[in-house]
Amino acid sequence: MRLTVLGSAASYAGAGEACSGHLVESAGARVLIDVGNGVLANLVRVLDPLHLDAVFVTHAHPDHFLDVYALQSLLRYAPQGPAPALPLYLPSGLFDRILRLHVTHGADDMRAAFRVHDLVVDEPLSVGDLKITPKRSAHLPDSFGLVIESGGVRLAYTSDTCRGAEAEAIAADADTLLAEATLPEAYAGKAPHMTAREAGELAASAGASRLILTHIWPTNDRAQMAREAKAAFNGEVLLAEEMLAVEL
Repeated sequence: MRLTVLGSAASYAGAGEACSGHLVESAGARVLIDVGNGVLANLVRVLDPLHLDAVFVTHAHPDHFLDVYALQSLLRYAPQGPAPALPLYLPSGLFDRILRLHVTHGADDMRAAFRVHDLVVDEPLSVGDLKITPKRSAHLPDSFGLVIESGGVRLAYTSDTCRGAEAEAIAADADTLLAEATLPEAYAGKAPHMTAREAGELAASAGASRLILTHIWPTNDRAQMAREAKAAFNGEVLLAEEMLAVEL
């Protein structure tokens, strides 16, 4: 598998950044994991979006789904005509909320652009040669992390979560842990998010060999984040940045 970071920022994008978005590619599939604001512009740098096999949205915060609207326009209004409907996996009820920003014609186009599927906790699904298992995350009442497996390799994506049993279940036995690290250490425990140190502790307890910190508040001190994660985790530590590509 290959992971490309398309958006690394939490809540709002800093200069040159985008919000949450990651492309996972294997021999038989190309999947977009979250599609926050600015993600589509980065996706087109590495992949024609018409070649995507599926899109996943992990929860209902806008920094994880806003570019669904832009993707719908690409799918429906390309010069060569509308593209086939793209599978879209997301929490139950979120697609109806997305439709509410559209007038009637736009809502019809959105329905035509995507084949919508609800994410179900611990119910694995297949996209090409990727096995993708949604896991409950501790963030919103209906939010998910994802475990992605192919060829004996296991990538765990926490999406937004705080430390606890849910995060442990997402990260368990991961080879690479793609973990949110929104909060500076001084704010640990003050929001349903993790710090870099907590992400490092999670990677260590999961037995991962690599930790990638993502969903980073744009004003965070990244060098300090790396130090805090490495103090808790002996494996490889990377900080997500736009267009970072990692072979898994």
